[in-house]
Amino acid sequence: MKRNLKFVALLCALCGLVLSSCGNQAEPQQVARPDWVYNSVVYEMNVRQQSEEGTFAAAEERLPFLKELGVDIIWLMPIHPIGEKNRKGTLGSYYAIRDYRAINPEFGTMEDFEKFLAKAHELGFRVIIDYVANHTSPDAAWITEKPAEWYVRDENGEPIVQYDWTDISKLNYDCAEVREEMKAVQKFWIEKGVDGFRCDVAGEMPDQFWVESWQEVEAINPDVYFLAEGEGPNFHADGFDACYAWPLKDVMNDIAQGKKTTADMKAWIADLQERYPKEAIQLMFTSNHDENSWSGTEFERLGDAVKTFAALTYVLPQGQPLIYTGQEVGYDHRFEFFEKDHIPAWEPNEYTDLYRTLNDLRHNNPALWAGEKGGELVYVTGVVEEVLAFTREVEGNKVLCLFNLSAEEQSVIPTVDAAGEYTCAMTGEKAVVEAGKEFKLAPWGYAILTK
Repeated sequence: MKRNLKFVALLCALCGLVLSSCGNQAEPQQVARPDWVYNSVVYEMNVRQQSEEGTFAAAEERLPFLKELGVDIIWLMPIHPIGEKNRKGTLGSYYAIRDYRAINPEFGTMEDFEKFLAKAHELGFRVIIDYVANHTSPDAAWITEKPAEWYVRDENGEPIVQYDWTDISKLNYDCAEVREEMKAVQKFWIEKGVDGFRCDVAGEMPDQFWVESWQEVEAINPDVYFLAEGEGPNFHADGFDACYAWPLKDVMNDIAQGKKTTADMKAWIADLQERYPKEAIQLMFTSNHDENSWSGTEFERLGDAVKTFAALTYVLPQGQPLIYTGQEVGYDHRFEFFEKDHIPAWEPNEYTDLYRTLNDLRHNNPALWAGEKGGELVYVTGVVEEVLAFTREVEGNKVLCLFNLSAEEQSVIPTVDAAGEYTCAMTGEKAVVEAGKEFKLAPWGYAILTK
């Protein structure tokens, strides 16, 4: 498969990052990104809650629907056995892992997982799994079987607890054996056939660990995909394909709640373009497992602007959109994190149509692709300050985006830079934008026009 360069050496220079200090350390180098990443859509699957059964077998039955929806990458939340010591709730947190090479019996067996993976690949999906490298559960076998220096310990010799994560014990990355074992875990799953990893709290591990682990995994699967749960240019220097656009989520919430304005969105875009090179991809979302359970659903946080900001995550530069379990049917419910709390029904509705349309838009318009392949954002002149208006264009494909980021109707009088004949991405209808001819955008209204 043709691949494109991720400019790790360049990024290291931009970040001032020191990636070697002692011992037999890997040097930063130019590495590559799979072509399929650029126009992909990620779906985060909460296996426990996506069906009444909460199993891989049930998840396998959902795959044709997700294929028809237009999903490309399925991200499975952690699939491993959960610790019992200090367990939170009845079923515990996925992120308190007892054994990295086993399957949570709640979901089925290793054979069930392999069947799910085979079916997903047959349908053309890429499957990534959550990789929780920072900590294990307090009753993981390593606590007693491995030397004490495998864990970060307090003054009493007990593994430390971070934040309010009372169900975990933090691994010690100053220990070379820990680093080697955690790289071996990645290789185990790559050899099983997974296509990459979403790396939990990636900033807790040294940059050098990620550089080395990417290089070793990429030697097995040249098309491996790495997603960092973290924000910062350093992750792209480490070999990650994408990192989280955490600040964007906050800006969207604040605009929807009247605390910020379109000017703040433009400031975030300017910061993105200043801090990150074009090659750096940002995972953009209105919800995920953390936001849903702890901060509230997108409906609670965004109100009438839910669809507006969902659409915006598909058209901003350098973005890779994410759909979280339930969003594709507009499920307005905070999932219990440590208990069984499944979606009662999966009836397609207006939100299914919305995401299907947005996924088609993403796939078919190179101007909207991520990283260096997508078009530059160019602001449309002459619009009122409440409206975010811009074009993106590449190789003859032009997309005009008009977003009313306010709860009031706004008038738009296009200038010549926006004028032309387009197709409305959301309806398929032809649309003519004439310079100087006024039209209205409803409260939180938006238009995405392509040609």
